[in-house]
Amino acid sequence: MRSEAEGAAPEEKEPVDSADETADDSDDSGKGKRKKRKQGSFWKELPILIVVAVVLALVIKTFAVQAFYIPSGSMENTLQVGDRVLVNKIVYHTRDIARGDVIVFNGLDSWDPEIEVDEPGNPVSKALRAVGTAFGVAPNEKDYIKRVIGIPGDHIKCCDAQGRVMVNGVPLDENSYLFTDPVTHERNKPSNDPFDVTVKPGQLWVMGDHRELSYDSRSHRGDPGGGTIPTDRVIGRAFVIVWPLNRMDTLPIPDTFKQKSLAAAVPATPYALGAIGALPFAYIQRRRRRAPKPHPTKHAP
Repeated sequence: MRSEAEGAAPEEKEPVDSADETADDSDDSGKGKRKKRKQGSFWKELPILIVVAVVLALVIKTFAVQAFYIPSGSMENTLQVGDRVLVNKIVYHTRDIARGDVIVFNGLDSWDPEIEVDEPGNPVSKALRAVGTAFGVAPNEKDYIKRVIGIPGDHIKCCDAQGRVMVNGVPLDENSYLFTDPVTHERNKPSNDPFDVTVKPGQLWVMGDHRELSYDSRSHRGDPGGGTIPTDRVIGRAFVIVWPLNRMDTLPIPDTFKQKSLAAAVPATPYALGAIGALPFAYIQRRRRRAPKPHPTKHAP
């Protein structure tokens, strides 16, 4: 009996081993099904994720930051053809447009296009062009990028005895950003054409850094604005180059625009004019206070 029990022992273990194998097989099949479900759910969620990403990008582009493609050489060497810049669309809600800012503005109905872009011939191409323009990978012939030289109230003149642009009588040292030929190392003159303008309220005088190539305020002096552009057409301030990677850089305001005499020239003018205009009223009020008051006339009873 003992030998039979010993012989039966291994036979009793076989069903247990078989059950374990069955359990392992069921676990493997369960894991496989879960993997399939995960892969299937990922592909189902992918279109939703793409739509959400596009919507968020469009919201950011509309209200905060937008990418722009540089189509011409009017801002060389600062910006090259094909560069992509990010434009801050919020900054001018917190501060005024400043001299030296590189701005993007819409020239529709005020300036002729600086470049000619062929109109897409079919709806698909138009849609792709619209998407490319929105994300800064295609040019937009209605938008310009220039540097602000004069803000409302500025008197801008070119040139002084040394050939420099004058803003409110203060000469600008523009050597840090004016176009320099990479071969000959010759730098553009501040302007080949003389001009003398006073920027009206709500307007800006803008110029490209490549002065010999830029079609800027100097070239539009015959337009209704006298070459200036409306401040309400400014889209935002270009603050960084993001593409190509080897040209990534910020776009700060050059030091020449931080001169105290330049900054103080215009803000002092309105206050001075206001003080001068108030003098006659102050004089009249003072005379009235000093004038003797008439005594009441006594009538006979």
